[in-house]
Amino acid sequence: MKKIVCGILAGCLVLATATGCQKNASGKTPITLNEVAHSIFYAPQYAAIELGYFDEEGLDVTLVNGGGADKVMTALVSGEADIGFMGSEASVYTYANGEADYAVNFAQLTQRAGNFLVGREPEPDFQWENLKGKKVLGGRAGGMPQMVFEYILKKNGIDPKTDLSIDQSINFGLTAAAFTSNDADYTVEFEPFATALEQEGNGHVAASLGESSGYVPYTAYCAKKSYIEKNPEIIQKFTNAIQKGLEYVNSHTSEEIAKTIKPQFKETDEAALTAIVERYKAQDTWKTDTVFEKESFDLLQNILEEAGELPTRVPYEDLVITDFARAAVKE
Repeated sequence: MKKIVCGILAGCLVLATATGCQKNASGKTPITLNEVAHSIFYAPQYAAIELGYFDEEGLDVTLVNGGGADKVMTALVSGEADIGFMGSEASVYTYANGEADYAVNFAQLTQRAGNFLVGREPEPDFQWENLKGKKVLGGRAGGMPQMVFEYILKKNGIDPKTDLSIDQSINFGLTAAAFTSNDADYTVEFEPFATALEQEGNGHVAASLGESSGYVPYTAYCAKKSYIEKNPEIIQKFTNAIQKGLEYVNSHTSEEIAKTIKPQFKETDEAALTAIVERYKAQDTWKTDTVFEKESFDLLQNILEEAGELPTRVPYEDLVITDFARAAVKE
């Protein structure tokens, strides 16, 4: 992927009229960032927004909630979004399907799964084998939440197809609401939905998928190959801002982080917000840098293969570029 950087003559200086390079009335470059979900799981990103790190880099970021990796990738490929933030499995699928202008991952944010298993009753001594014979509200087939869930089940000797029933019919983001009114025994939820179910008395967190699955490259930033080739300065500035966000959350308390990102979650009580941030900090959710290492990408492909979603492995060198992330660390 070094050819992407080396082959650029003058970036936005030459391509001043290219999409993403035109500055707005404030003198900043507008960027549309489409995120897979709006979750406290992505606290470093919101810290970067609220602390003005993107502004410092001369970027005016418009944040759009895509509501699922498949929808984010659709927006990216169609040109509705400049940068996509989602599980990198989506970029693997796009590349494997033969897309010429495929999505390239340039910065990783999280290194743990960010969802939790929520049950009907408190289970202080929960074991994964407790799920045998039970009904669970799961995620979309081929999506990281569902694949990591199945990865954990298999690690614990549970067959996802025969040992329990996984309902995958409910749209992303609506499972928490569905859990309060249907007959499922458990649901797999991101924050703030997991804590909301607890506060409402409708559920209890039984396990962290992040702790149970280990370190996995859960979410990363990507852009179309052509966009990166035309706009390296924008990608570098964006990565710089995210790196600063990571440094902030890794050097501040949960209370400080919660106060900083509160404007992004006006509906969430600050005490609950602090508790959720602490839950994520405690499981070492966020990377210290945005470098997406080959070892992590190989693990991602292992998970995809185990889930039966990857007919053939794809080259790390095509789908990941680390130049921007490594430069951001040196700043």
